[in-house]
Amino acid sequence: MPQGGVSAIAASAPFCAVIGAGPAGLMAADVLSAAGARVTVFDHRASPARKFLMAGRGGLNLTHSEEPEKFLARYGAAAGRLEPLLRAFPPARLREFCAELGEPTFVGSSGRVFPSSFKASPLLRAWLARLARQGVGFRMRSSFLGFSEQGGLRMRLEGEKESVLFPEASVFALGGASWPKLGSDAAWVEAFCALGVEISPLAPANCGALIGWSEIFRDAFEGRPIKTIRIAHGDASARGDLVVTRLGLEGGPVYALASRLRETIAKTGAAVLKLDLRPDLEEAEIAKRLAQDPGRQSLSTFLRKAAGLGKIEIALLREVQGRALPRDAAALAALIKQLPLEVSGVPGFERAISTSGGVKFEELDARLMLLRRPGVFLAGEMLDFDAPTGGYLLQAAFSTGFAAGEGAADYLGLELRSPTRP
Repeated sequence: MPQGGVSAIAASAPFCAVIGAGPAGLMAADVLSAAGARVTVFDHRASPARKFLMAGRGGLNLTHSEEPEKFLARYGAAAGRLEPLLRAFPPARLREFCAELGEPTFVGSSGRVFPSSFKASPLLRAWLARLARQGVGFRMRSSFLGFSEQGGLRMRLEGEKESVLFPEASVFALGGASWPKLGSDAAWVEAFCALGVEISPLAPANCGALIGWSEIFRDAFEGRPIKTIRIAHGDASARGDLVVTRLGLEGGPVYALASRLRETIAKTGAAVLKLDLRPDLEEAEIAKRLAQDPGRQSLSTFLRKAAGLGKIEIALLREVQGRALPRDAAALAALIKQLPLEVSGVPGFERAISTSGGVKFEELDARLMLLRRPGVFLAGEMLDFDAPTGGYLLQAAFSTGFAAGEGAADYLGLELRSPTRP
């Protein structure tokens, strides 16, 4: 990969615009600049990759180490279309890429992959330094306004009036609509619809569940964790830790089921989560333990000793069932294993980690180029896919950014020289 600065790029090299400075856009810029293009990255925020930095606050989960077939299945209906892109730039390749930047990775106990620093900022700093060495320019506080009648990009650049740019290729990586305060506001949708591009409606994904807690439960347990729980909705289930919030529940397991909950609520007005409060015990074993004589113990003490339930799990039982819990051991065991909790909705885009919906893959060729607009490539969360947290979202951003960068380079007839090529 070339290591020179801006002067190392020939003035005659094709000009490429990357719209969006998140991981997908930066990866496309990396590939294109390595191939010899003159690349400028535009973003309407003041600094690059703000959502990426926010995602790394609690430990940057880059990808996942599970075997490929299981990994691909996480993308649901979009798995078939994403498969060649994820195989071209798989988790192992992403780990190599991070190591090249001086940020080796490790696999956690859950199979999730993290940078050794556990943070996003060192990786981003090293990446931006490499892009600078490759001659990539940045124009921050610059907004995409739409396409001109002549096919150019209408832009409002910082400190300037509206301009029209005519790059020889462009990569759009403008994100979805989640966490709009960080930049992903879906303002691009109108411009692409005007081209006749078919877009699946954007909707919040990887978000919490809204639950109408009683005032007593909410005041007592807001901010408290529910440890090692399994939740289910229909035939889908997820296990892990949850946190009680003022509005409902947050945490990995409910994020994994959020899209299903949202779809059910849209159809019926409500949805039910089934909570398994003791996922490591069979119902028959719990019933056997509860059939013992409690003696002079209070019900709370008996449930704690016999069934291993904590204060918050017992409170959940009473929140759903009322103070009078079933006296029959089998009925109480069934409730512990399948506690029904009504969900009234999911939070809006401002509290969602990601977005489902986006530009349909039928609008793109295998290189992620718009069929309606040759030379325009798309990457990242603008595309119509949904994925759970756990590294799958970021992996898709890197992989589609890599594919769009390679697609644009191929469209321009450039020689691909990225060391991240498999």
